[in-house]
Amino acid sequence: MSSFKRKVSAKQAAPFPGTRTYLSSTITSTGIPSLDDILGGGLPLSCSSVILAPDPHSAYGELVQKYAIAQGLAWDHRVCVVDGDPDAFVRGCMWLPPTYEYAKPTSADTDEGDDAGNDGQDTIKIAWRYKQMKQFSTTVPADVKDSEQFCHTMDLTHRIPESIVAKATKNGTLSFVDMNTADSKGPSTTRVIDQLSALLQGTPVNPPAATTRPLRIVIPAFGAFQWGDITSEDVLVFLHSLRALLRHYPFACASITLSPHASTDAWGGAGWIQKIGWFSDAAITLSAFTGDPALSAAFPSHHGLLHIHTLPAPHTLLPPSDKLSVLRGLSPSAVSAGGGSGENNLAFKCTRKRLIFETLHLDVEGGIGERRTTPSTPMDIGTHVHEHSPNQTAPIPSASIAAVSVTLEASPVPAMPGATSPEVDVPSVTIEKPKKPKKRVAFHSDKPDLYDF
Repeated sequence: MSSFKRKVSAKQAAPFPGTRTYLSSTITSTGIPSLDDILGGGLPLSCSSVILAPDPHSAYGELVQKYAIAQGLAWDHRVCVVDGDPDAFVRGCMWLPPTYEYAKPTSADTDEGDDAGNDGQDTIKIAWRYKQMKQFSTTVPADVKDSEQFCHTMDLTHRIPESIVAKATKNGTLSFVDMNTADSKGPSTTRVIDQLSALLQGTPVNPPAATTRPLRIVIPAFGAFQWGDITSEDVLVFLHSLRALLRHYPFACASITLSPHASTDAWGGAGWIQKIGWFSDAAITLSAFTGDPALSAAFPSHHGLLHIHTLPAPHTLLPPSDKLSVLRGLSPSAVSAGGGSGENNLAFKCTRKRLIFETLHLDVEGGIGERRTTPSTPMDIGTHVHEHSPNQTAPIPSASIAAVSVTLEASPVPAMPGATSPEVDVPSVTIEKPKKPKKRVAFHSDKPDLYDF
């Protein structure tokens, strides 16, 4: 009998509700399960994430921030909102549906979830060989266990109750940094860093995980007009100072969305987006299709593309997303199934009830996205004029189509008795079949390579 005993670490305290531990990192949910998958399970505490939304006609970046606020209030986390009108921004957040139950599984792929009450009565009958195959899915399905312990399922059709906001504001769970009422001395970025530092001073540096509530710092529109006249250098200094501040307080995280004009290289110069990735732990871009009608027509079931610049890796050399992400196709389950799409093939769509990140797939031609009720007509290459006059050439079509001339060589047909006009060259219907002359057809084309007989 071997005396070897496996070395097991001491039992750690259970993390605060709404958080989990992975590789010495405590992570929290962004409120969107598919985005958590892309980040490697969620946003690690002591890290910052930046979302770039260059489209000025949409607000998908701010929608992600509303998910973070609602998720934090649902788990009783501390939330600090930095905005020109933070109170109105919080009151526009989504909330849990009234009939939300942890034990009831929900599907992230469906928009309405109306098939839940079908009880399998009207299931589609398919071949026996396909019954054991997994259903095709383009996103991460909702997990009941995560709903109970990590990520609540929010509903865009329901707004956060006024009582929840009032209670969180009264007990100090929800705090605001109003840019309009801040002290006018010094740059706005410096004032915000000082206020956030004062807010974090009440949190112990190394508290036990089970007794300290995480703090979520949410900045919806960084660089907007409320921030005044700031430069690209001010933005980089702010991001660097905020990340250094979060390193001293490991139970706080920050989620930032740059304003549309600051999310393009035209504002910060060449390499601006790359610099944003260097000064933050996670950086992604949500490129909406609203500014390009051609992309909207090509992908009618999606609303934009997702570009990954940086992924969080607080205690490892490689991001945990490289090992755990299903949508990026790098997890063991995705590799065993044949590989996923990769980070250059990710898109998002906003349904009536939720925001979903998924892999991008082209629709099958003639499938559900295209139904034909009448048979398609073949392309008219040219008009072939059959004349019985010898050496008669057909008219040449337009230059965009290969010009083809058809010549019929046939013996002249004798005129029938009683014909009044011998000049009219009309074939008679009473010609006997044995006497029908043989015809030879010669093709003459200006593009002989198209007609190789």
